[in-house]
Amino acid sequence: MSLRLQINLIIAGMLLAFATLLAWAQLNNTSRGVHEEIGGSNLVATQVLSQVEAYSREGGLPAMTDFLQALGRIRGNEIELYGEDGALLYRSPPPRYKAGRDAPHWYSQLVAPPLRTREIALPHGRVVVRPDPSRAILDGWDDFVPLLGTLLAGVLVANGLAYWVVGRTLGPFQQLARGLQGIAQGDYATRLPPLQGQEARSLGEAFNSMAQSVQDGMSARERARVATQALAENRELTQVIQTRIEEVRRQIARELHDDLGQQVTAIKSLGFAISHRAQGQDARIVDSARMVVACADAMYDSVHQMVGQLRPLALDRFGLADALQDLVEQARTAHPGVQIQLQTEGVLDTLDSELATAVYRIAQESLTNALRHAQAQLIALQVQVAAQHISLEVRDDGRGLHPDWELTGHFGVIGMRERAQGLGGTFAIEAIPLGGVRMRATLPLHLGQQQENGHG
Repeated sequence: MSLRLQINLIIAGMLLAFATLLAWAQLNNTSRGVHEEIGGSNLVATQVLSQVEAYSREGGLPAMTDFLQALGRIRGNEIELYGEDGALLYRSPPPRYKAGRDAPHWYSQLVAPPLRTREIALPHGRVVVRPDPSRAILDGWDDFVPLLGTLLAGVLVANGLAYWVVGRTLGPFQQLARGLQGIAQGDYATRLPPLQGQEARSLGEAFNSMAQSVQDGMSARERARVATQALAENRELTQVIQTRIEEVRRQIARELHDDLGQQVTAIKSLGFAISHRAQGQDARIVDSARMVVACADAMYDSVHQMVGQLRPLALDRFGLADALQDLVEQARTAHPGVQIQLQTEGVLDTLDSELATAVYRIAQESLTNALRHAQAQLIALQVQVAAQHISLEVRDDGRGLHPDWELTGHFGVIGMRERAQGLGGTFAIEAIPLGGVRMRATLPLHLGQQQENGHG
């Protein structure tokens, strides 16, 4: 039910209640008037007939009958004459005033007063004077019908006028409702014109402000969605690039280790052979051969170091646990004054290659940052495999974070974050209150990896 119809029904109910009150007042007045008129008329008729009781003594019932016939009808009364045996000798003639018409029965029941029938005792009979308010009630009915018609017509006219006025008054609110429907249907450019009325104007201005905010919010949300999609695509592309880089590194490392390593070994073997054959014959050839062997050893060490930087062989051959142990041992060898601790929990060697590589690279970058920039004396690496994820935490007691570490240029931190988020994980780095830095990365395990760890 619309608000307009509700208001109109309330107004109609109030008008009907007012009309009903007026009608009730009219009926009450009519009832009192009928009671007063008929009561007085009945009393007068009784008194008059009581005074002519002498007719009955002198002439008997025939004389009384003649008197009543000559008297005719008395307004508001029915007169009946009965003999000694109870036979009806006379009854007043029907009323000639508004003859043939009577008020409706229900109306008569409402306004008819409680009147008393009177009897006059005669020597040989009795006279019954019965109040007859039908003419007075009919007069009241004739007055009530125009009043009732006027009230009904007034109610209809007033209700129609109220319906029209309420419609005009609620017109701005209907515009507001249509505007809200437009917003609900996705038309965020919907705006309302200036509305009539102070309250409606305020609501219209508030609606336009709200619609503008919604439109701005949806635009911002769309831009955020596009940016999120672009970020996801960039992360996916970054992950593909990193995976491709790791594959190329693995390929180059194998070629260096297998091909160049074998060639260096062959050169070293030739140097030994030349030195052995020239022994005791030409000292310069022996020295040159030994220099070739020394250069071959240096080349082999360089190749071995390059292979380790490109792709740790232990990661492919023995798994993540040995690769991390080799990483720590290399760092201890290169920085003998720094205490480096490694703690692992869970099975690390069953991780897939992509996840193991990400954990290794994040640990490698974190350890490099702690050794190169923080001047730490104690570094602790902790790797833990849980049911749903693997977590890596690196703590040091160094100088802490640089004030502008979040600015551009710190690609090591950016790379670690991208590796973690590209695999659906989280990455956080923070300063420790007492000095140092804590880095924590959490990576989700793949479904197959979770099942393996669960069986283990």
